[in-house]
Amino acid sequence: MATCKTLIRTSLLSPFPNLGLGLRGIRPSSTAVSSSSSSDTFEELLSKSSNTDRLMKMERRSGLDRTGRWFPYLDLYKAGSMDLASGDVIAALDPCLMEPRKERIRRAVQNRSYSVCLVVEGLTDFGNVSAAFRSADALGIQSVHVISSDSKKRYRDNRHVSMGAEKWLDIELWNSPAECFEALGMRGYRIATTHLGIDTASVYELDWSCPTAIVVGNENMGISDEALQLSDLHCSIPMKGMVDSFNVSVAAGILMHHAVCDRVSRLGCHGDLTSEERQILVAEFFLRHRESTLSIVHEYAKRNLVKPIAKF
Repeated sequence: MATCKTLIRTSLLSPFPNLGLGLRGIRPSSTAVSSSSSSDTFEELLSKSSNTDRLMKMERRSGLDRTGRWFPYLDLYKAGSMDLASGDVIAALDPCLMEPRKERIRRAVQNRSYSVCLVVEGLTDFGNVSAAFRSADALGIQSVHVISSDSKKRYRDNRHVSMGAEKWLDIELWNSPAECFEALGMRGYRIATTHLGIDTASVYELDWSCPTAIVVGNENMGISDEALQLSDLHCSIPMKGMVDSFNVSVAAGILMHHAVCDRVSRLGCHGDLTSEERQILVAEFFLRHRESTLSIVHEYAKRNLVKPIAKF
């Protein structure tokens, strides 16, 4: 881990104030996005659509495990007053899921990793966040983080853009870059952001086998000054055309795709969960399958785990 201690940061700030780094949001058309008069902020919207506080079902750990790896879940699910292990959860729900669904979940978990995570800061168009979430899920990046925007702009719920990817991701909400980056640092991540400057390295020159958080910023202004001040190193996506910009969700997708490809080149694969971690995540996905799964697990626990009281 000694070689992984340098924090890298990916800011979307540009020396051209009107261009950002060109990571501008593509404004969805009115036919593609249903308009909403909701006054929800981004956190409130996510809380209502995905209910992030309760999205993650298995009990979560507070720090690194004894090997120094970051994996967020304990092998524990609380069904009321009863404690279930991941094996119990899988046994309870296995008969309730179709074989193709179970196979798809296991295949997705096989390719999951927490060694790369995505952080979005202050995005003002939820369509871009949704698209970035969809890319993260498709590439096997399980952990995504959202830092709230100071702006009062509202967000449209673009579930058709994310294709429900948020249901299968671990989404964490933060009030500031400092709060988010401190937590990620304690989990062993370096923090990577795109920024145009004299000290910028190409994303293709970086070693992505180290635990890394990829940070993308506001569509117009890029990463905030606070986040930039916390940065140690910046990276950029080389561009060969006449424009110097990507849409922010496109940039996030390129960064994550290259990180995954680099990891496959260096390590042989992107998915790096242990067999125990994979079983726990399979149980987590089984629990997220649909709302009724929770009641099924609770009934299973009552039938199989509660010891009958001996009669005298």
